[in-house]
Amino acid sequence: MPVKPPAEVDLTTDLVRALLADQHPDLAALPLRLAAHGWDNATFRLGDDLAVRLPRREVAAHLVEHEQRWLPTLAALCPVPVPAPVRVGRPSGRFGWAWSVVPWLAGAPAATQPVPDRTPWAPALAAALDALHVPAPAGAPVNPFRGGALAGRTAAFRERLAAGHLDAAFRAASGADTSAADGRQRLETLWHDALAAPAWPGPLVWLHGDPHPANLVVAGNRLTGLLDFGDLTAGDPACDHATAWLTFDVAGRTAFRDHVDTHADARGPLDPGRWRRAAGWALVMASALVTHGDDDPVVAAAGTHAITELLREA
Repeated sequence: MPVKPPAEVDLTTDLVRALLADQHPDLAALPLRLAAHGWDNATFRLGDDLAVRLPRREVAAHLVEHEQRWLPTLAALCPVPVPAPVRVGRPSGRFGWAWSVVPWLAGAPAATQPVPDRTPWAPALAAALDALHVPAPAGAPVNPFRGGALAGRTAAFRERLAAGHLDAAFRAASGADTSAADGRQRLETLWHDALAAPAWPGPLVWLHGDPHPANLVVAGNRLTGLLDFGDLTAGDPACDHATAWLTFDVAGRTAFRDHVDTHADARGPLDPGRWRRAAGWALVMASALVTHGDDDPVVAAAGTHAITELLREA
């Protein structure tokens, strides 16, 4: 399985403190520690209330620029806190890409919370995504991996399927004695059903793009934040609705779906294919999470969970 791409720059507390001293000296003396070293970005907690978010690869630098441009707009829409930049770091001789100082969102990743405990905040997540799903302007970021026609993700999904990356997840869902061939066929059937669903009948809307449980922040029974808008784009809202399987069990998914169906249909066009397309997005996202499982067991578990839920529902 692929592992996390290596960082293209050595991100250290010394470097971050020097960047702050150069561009935001009033923040440079605050306590600083590494909080997360993700696939694309590293996050350093700064004092009690702030964080510094820096790209660790050139490809991610453009995503940070998208966040700086558009997150203030989305923060004004969303009823749940999002890490809209409060300070902007400019490229310099010390660090060649843009970086941001953002609010520190209190809580813990939803991925660390037992799945049954997530049901109480399922309607809040549905409401937050619904608030984001308004028509996006023509200049919204383009993301070839999120929000477009599902058919565009067929090659990636089938490559992961053929390589056997999903076999372990399928066996976890269906039993150790289930054959890989049977598992792949059942997942292919789910994929074909999603591809055959009616298309989204509305305009391209703002999307979070990656709402798996490691990007959701919770405190007790409350949703306290949405993280990592690196996949921010415009497209089919069913892409974000994939979180129904990535994040919840049947009880939470029912609460989430009921809120979406009530509020989205009241505000926008009727969408008879919504949940079939969302299931397809859940399958392609879960396949990506499982594929990268050797590097990040937390997101791999979210992928396995989603495949289990999709097969149970099917």
